[in-house]
Amino acid sequence: MDDSIFDVIIVGAGPAGLSAALMLARCRRRVLVCDAGQPRNVSSHALHLFLTREGIEPAQFLITAREQLRPYQNVQLLHTRATDARRITNGFEIKLEDNGTVSARKLLLTTGVVDTLPQIEGLPEFYGTSVFHCPYCDGWEFRDQPLAVYGRGESGSGLALDLSFWSRNLVLCSDGPTELSKAERERLARREIEVREDKIKRLEGNDGKLERLVFETGEPLAARAMFFSTGHQQGSDLAENLGCKFTSEGCVDTGEYEITSVPGVYVAGDASRLAQFVIVAASEGTQAALAINKELMKEDLAYLD
Repeated sequence: MDDSIFDVIIVGAGPAGLSAALMLARCRRRVLVCDAGQPRNVSSHALHLFLTREGIEPAQFLITAREQLRPYQNVQLLHTRATDARRITNGFEIKLEDNGTVSARKLLLTTGVVDTLPQIEGLPEFYGTSVFHCPYCDGWEFRDQPLAVYGRGESGSGLALDLSFWSRNLVLCSDGPTELSKAERERLARREIEVREDKIKRLEGNDGKLERLVFETGEPLAARAMFFSTGHQQGSDLAENLGCKFTSEGCVDTGEYEITSVPGVYVAGDASRLAQFVIVAASEGTQAALAINKELMKEDLAYLD
């Protein structure tokens, strides 16, 4: 076996990537984790829905995870961006942003997704504290309070209807034409959800706490939080460059144990799932690592046949 290459390169050091690294470390695999240090929840102040870690700061979660990998000398963490990947005879070669290259027998992508933020003046000040994209993660803290929902069409109405289980005091703001069908309007009306088409001028508040939406015309809207539905995109183009199949929703198409359509390439975490939670990503990382190690074991024992 060629000792000049890693057993596995993991691109991305979020919950999925670090969980996979821990599993592979304990399987005595040589692992390299490459990460550019730009997690999706960098603006968030608390991580939710992870039993025993409820409410922890995302940055502290990652610090703890890295500390727990430190005893494993067979795992290396490299602060860099992987810019390209290609198949080579015995695995994969990864190009790094400093023009260096590294190689591995198997490749695990845990590069996640990047949220498309509404282009509204003042929004960055509130993002992660009172402007969010996930009601499951942050709806509880704003239950029964006045909420604004930003979105259009089916995704906007769907988010508004979902949020109505956290608060009945909410308004769907489309920031222009609603793109709602007649049926969607009727469902919102039956749930007593108001719709405003006025163009949003800016968000206002203090110390990261949203207080109101100001429109180009019409009265301001009081709101303690705003949830948006404007989609997201893949955090990396490596899966596409390698020829992985994608679902109609834009996720990398993976089967059991996070295996992609490209042999030797695995994808775990938000990049391959619609259920995008930290605890799910961590679980998928572990499942991917299990599948990778089993495949490596088969290869390492092939000479016995």
